[in-house]
Amino acid sequence: MDQQMQDANRKVLLLLDNAPSHVVRDLPLTNVQVFLFPANTTSKIQPMDAGIIAAFKRRYRRFQLQDAIDRDEQQKADIYKVDQLIAMKWAKAAWNDISSKTIANCFKHTGLFERETQKNEVGSEEQDIENELKHAINQLPISRPMSVHELINPEEEQQVAHEEISDEDLIKLSSSQDQEEEEDGEVMDENPPMSTK
Repeated sequence: MDQQMQDANRKVLLLLDNAPSHVVRDLPLTNVQVFLFPANTTSKIQPMDAGIIAAFKRRYRRFQLQDAIDRDEQQKADIYKVDQLIAMKWAKAAWNDISSKTIANCFKHTGLFERETQKNEVGSEEQDIENELKHAINQLPISRPMSVHELINPEEEQQVAHEEISDEDLIKLSSSQDQEEEEDGEVMDENPPMSTK
């Protein structure tokens, strides 16, 4: 990325949470400046968490629900069946549909760059999509439909995604998993048999 920015004669600021995989010490960067968020602040000041992910999910779910409605109208057995290629196309289209205005709004909500911060409000563009989602949910043959908020933020995703783990805890975790595998007899042979065909 640094080379691309040099070639384009641009300078960028790369904002990263402090996940262990994001350590970028001693990199000779000339056109990319890396800023790591302080510990335990990702959910409060990270632009992706300030609405960009939700905007993406709204758009993706819009595709998913419309497809389910179409499949239901065609009387297909499994109205939620989606193959991987279609899901990837939806993801690409959902990302491409997010406006620069929405992304700029998400940065504003973090308070990183402006003194005036607003509540994390859903803009009119996002509200329109939420209304489409509500309408789509009501069109589906669902006995107890979930709210748009539940659809965008499933309970399973509410657990901390970027829980910080110390090196010591990581070693303990790895050791306990190795021990469990040994107890279960699932130890991988370091030299697995090779096929002779």
